[in-house]
Amino acid sequence: MSSRHPRSRHPEADPVLPPRWNKALPLPGFVPKEISRWRGIGRWLIGAPRNLWDRGLFHKVALVPLLAWVGMGADGLSSSAYGPEEAYRVLGEHRYLVPFLVLAVIGTIAIISAVYSRIIEHFPGGGGGYVVASKVLGPPAGLVSGCALLVDYVLTITVSIAAGGDALFSLVSPAAAHGKLAVEILAIVALTLLNLRGVRESVVSVAPIFFAFVVSHVILILVSLGLHNGDFAAVSRTVVDGNVAGWHSLGVAGLLLILVKAYSMGAGTFTGIEAVSNGVGILREPRAQSGKRTMAYMAVSLAAVSAGLLASYLVADIRPLEGQTLNAALARDAFGAGAAHWPALGAGLLWLTLASEAGLLFIAAQTGFIDGPRVMANMALDSWLPRRFSMLSHRLTMQNGVLLFGGGALLSLLYTHGNTLTLVIMYSINVFITFSLSMLSMLVLTWRERREARGWRRDEFLHGTGLILCVSILVLMIREKFMLGGWVTLATTGVLGAACVWCRGYYRLVRARLRRLDDQLIALPIRRRPTTRPVNPALPTAVVLVEHFGGIGIHSIFSILKSFPGTFSNVVFVSVGVVDSGNFKGVAALDEMKQHVEENLRRYVEFARRLGLAAEYEMAVGTDVVACASDLCLQIAKRFRNAVVFGAKLIFQRERWYHAVMHNQTADAIQTRLQWAGLTMTILPIRVFG
Repeated sequence: MSSRHPRSRHPEADPVLPPRWNKALPLPGFVPKEISRWRGIGRWLIGAPRNLWDRGLFHKVALVPLLAWVGMGADGLSSSAYGPEEAYRVLGEHRYLVPFLVLAVIGTIAIISAVYSRIIEHFPGGGGGYVVASKVLGPPAGLVSGCALLVDYVLTITVSIAAGGDALFSLVSPAAAHGKLAVEILAIVALTLLNLRGVRESVVSVAPIFFAFVVSHVILILVSLGLHNGDFAAVSRTVVDGNVAGWHSLGVAGLLLILVKAYSMGAGTFTGIEAVSNGVGILREPRAQSGKRTMAYMAVSLAAVSAGLLASYLVADIRPLEGQTLNAALARDAFGAGAAHWPALGAGLLWLTLASEAGLLFIAAQTGFIDGPRVMANMALDSWLPRRFSMLSHRLTMQNGVLLFGGGALLSLLYTHGNTLTLVIMYSINVFITFSLSMLSMLVLTWRERREARGWRRDEFLHGTGLILCVSILVLMIREKFMLGGWVTLATTGVLGAACVWCRGYYRLVRARLRRLDDQLIALPIRRRPTTRPVNPALPTAVVLVEHFGGIGIHSIFSILKSFPGTFSNVVFVSVGVVDSGNFKGVAALDEMKQHVEENLRRYVEFARRLGLAAEYEMAVGTDVVACASDLCLQIAKRFRNAVVFGAKLIFQRERWYHAVMHNQTADAIQTRLQWAGLTMTILPIRVFG
């Protein structure tokens, strides 16, 4: 018996040569003009497929800290356009409490950012609040954190677009306000298409808007404080006198209540801080260092802009006006006051500030499109959601997740009619659920590792303080916002959680019954010596689609032998290593996957030879199992003229609507492609349910 197993007969399989075998080549055969035209449009909108075996691919798609600050920091920084404003509005006539509010905002950002930097250190693979809660507190806590994040990221997109619409239409006549909702819908559609092309491409394209916002708002704060520097003494006296008067009339408890209410209503300022920890997987190596640097950029910029705007509101004595944001009023006060001295420059800075704010609010939705699908993919890998949400497109994006988040944002935008106040109320509750669970997880982790870690008392104090802070804000927000619309967010999160529990239970049931099939068939004693007869391309050949070595593949072989006795002399096993969000970690991971797929195929070849069949295998690695498998089968059919393709499919006694959602229906999709190309394919039923 030969000790060598047959290898793919394509010369490209030779490791010395470029590995062409793993590329998803165009599907051979006739393609109608209509289909070709639609493919061309899709290629133009989304882009050409990426080459997985490009050694520089991961360098090309990963983000450096500066670009990550743009992509994931836009959400946090953009919250300065509405978070401080909401807090300032709630203070009303008690604006003398602004200095305390500024200190609270800076302190909160510092604490939350420090904790999430520690999360990045401990979990450099990404996943943020969902992963840390799952691994430290257990799957139920991870589920709560993940569901809260999913709803939060949908609302991140919606509130950013709605607030961007408000800022944009602050630049035009109120008569044009009827077109705001349409513009916001178009913005969501445009961002969805942009993110289907790729993360890096989408971030690079919006970077100029981000930096225009940073520069213009730094200038706005400096100019505003500079123009009113003569009023600092009067403002200081007003603050002191106001606090003394409030002390006597309301008492310490009354002042604290007002301050805490304003602080909680402005909690949207802190949303987005967790984004970096969720998206560490798309950062350039070393990821932990890149993540911590990105977190520092985000924390410093958010604290500086938020605190600067609050101080500017107070010094410039900005009052809320109907149909105008406070930032628009501040910009008109700052740049309008200087128009007499530099009319062109003042008008230009006013327009740049408001336009860049509107633009940043629009692109802040980018964070929802970057991190939301990644959280969804992690949950899908853990069976909380259908597996299709962990798959990558040919552009290496989580296409299904991007489309779902875009659709969810459109629905929430239409439900609220783009009302920013309603969306902000709904928005910030869930993120503090995740914050609280993350703080608790890190506190528990620090306690567990206290004997091995240095400085654990410092970390324990940090995480404990963060936990108390986040839980307090969460309770206050639920109390203040529940009847104003917060119940919608909590109810949606609860319904999503229930659906996830059902989904995980369903997959667990399927795995249990498939395990029975494995136990029955893998251990079958076949003592016959393997045949050494090589395959003969002139003889009838069964091309069998398989995955890992297990009961389904073995069942397929026996079904073929039973249904077509004595028909096939050759068997060619075909398998595709599918690259998804869980294993897309570099060329080394792809090489490891290739070896794993080959090992499974060798076991199938050995099994078939023990049954007296001449056997070999073909394989590919790619993101689209349907395209790769179809191409391999058509290439095999050119060599084996009497080939019939066989694929397995789970069948159910009663077909339900959710079966199509929970299973990818891969065999049906491959059969459609092959039959259109003129190649026969038979689907073998696998009954694992009664």
